[in-house]
Amino acid sequence: MEQGERGESETKLNKFALACAIVASMISVIFGYDTGVMSGAQLFIQEDLHISDAQVEVLAGILNFCALIGSLAAGRTSDYIGRRYTIVLASLIFFVGSAFMGYGPNYPVLMTGRCIAGIGVGFALMIAPVYSAEISSASHRGFLTSLPELCISIGILLGYVSNYFFGKLTLRLGWRLMLGVAAVPSLALAIGLLKMPESPRWLVMRGRLADALKVLRLVANSTEEARSRFESIKSAVGIPQSCSDPVIDPPKPPHGGGERALWKELFLKPSPTVRWIFLAAVGVHFFEHAMGIEAVILYSPRILKKAGIVDKDKLLLFTVGIGLTKTVFILFATFLIDKVGRRPLMLISTGGVMLSLTALGFGLTMAEHSAVRLAWALDLSIAATYIYIVFYSIGVSPLTWVYTSEIWPLRLRALGAGIGVAVNRLMNAVVSMSFISIYKAITIGGAFFMFAGISVLGWLFFYFLMPETRGKPLEEIEMLFDKRRKRPEVEIQTMNDHNRVAA
Repeated sequence: MEQGERGESETKLNKFALACAIVASMISVIFGYDTGVMSGAQLFIQEDLHISDAQVEVLAGILNFCALIGSLAAGRTSDYIGRRYTIVLASLIFFVGSAFMGYGPNYPVLMTGRCIAGIGVGFALMIAPVYSAEISSASHRGFLTSLPELCISIGILLGYVSNYFFGKLTLRLGWRLMLGVAAVPSLALAIGLLKMPESPRWLVMRGRLADALKVLRLVANSTEEARSRFESIKSAVGIPQSCSDPVIDPPKPPHGGGERALWKELFLKPSPTVRWIFLAAVGVHFFEHAMGIEAVILYSPRILKKAGIVDKDKLLLFTVGIGLTKTVFILFATFLIDKVGRRPLMLISTGGVMLSLTALGFGLTMAEHSAVRLAWALDLSIAATYIYIVFYSIGVSPLTWVYTSEIWPLRLRALGAGIGVAVNRLMNAVVSMSFISIYKAITIGGAFFMFAGISVLGWLFFYFLMPETRGKPLEEIEMLFDKRRKRPEVEIQTMNDHNRVAA
């Protein structure tokens, strides 16, 4: 009976860990807002500043190219100053970028603010899921690590709502308020984050063992669970189990010392296990945006214009509907990830994305090439867009961040996560900055048929190269990618993991 009560305690969601993950994920709300608000703001910016379609593409996509800088810097920064202060730094960068965009007297100043905000995006996308994963127990890691993606969707929805209401103000004032208002929560978050605890895994890496155990006692449901997780982390870092000193010299990485050794292990002489992890992480980030989500989020008003809707208020309300749908279904997915598993959700999600993109491409092709307005083509395009958002949101959207934040071994987690975010932002930028040019070259329907074809490749990639990680402690996940073991999806017995102390 006592053992059953202890097991139930260890699988219960810790409220303090939940609160920490929520606060850390607030940085993602600001990023989501910056992404969503631009879909409507660009309509007003183009009219006010008299810029071309090409300049709109650059304005939309430059955020992600600058995020490459932020994401590559964020990994090593978080290893040096800690996960918590890296989130504070991201908040301050967002504050400066939002202030520049809110001022925005001309296109160059607006671009400067967008670039600064982009660096903050790179930091935020890398650090929020890593921090959430490192304070979570195995039984709730999927839920807590998916919160940043949920917060991105909430931010996108708030951006759409901001478009609708600020769009009713004067042309000169409206879009500047849309972009500049994000500076207020950015500064407030930077101050609030100072009261949050540091990641226990980072503390162990820095040799601060007593501080790490103190944090683990807060985010675990029992002293026994905290102690077990503490010992697992020590073992992964290379600290002897017998060591009980409160502070020690930071342990040297088992594969050599310094940042150069980590880059060498990742790129020059990776083991088969690290090579598979790298391929899985980069592939998941690549396909998240190669399936066309940025085209739908940023350019949904243009999609509806092609389908036959021209009223600006209706276009903005449509984007609000997309944002609300995305938020609701990502919230739904957060409760499924730890119950259904990563792999099944990703395959179901990608299959639905494939079919809905095909339907959207067909509907837009018929609407664009018809001499008369086809009501059924318009209805099909709208329905396919919403179905696409539903399937994308229950799997691909949250699982990209959950999966890639948990599969890296601790010594490579910050660097690997940063590289993954760099690939993610690169693909985001490529899609957002080329979509208008692509649909002008092959028609808007043809563009979505192209995304559907890429989704087929994504489904095959996930099927063959994405082992299940549900219920596994972070310190054990690396073994799932060892080819000398049996196929992970066959070997894992996740139901038994509930009886193991979470790590």
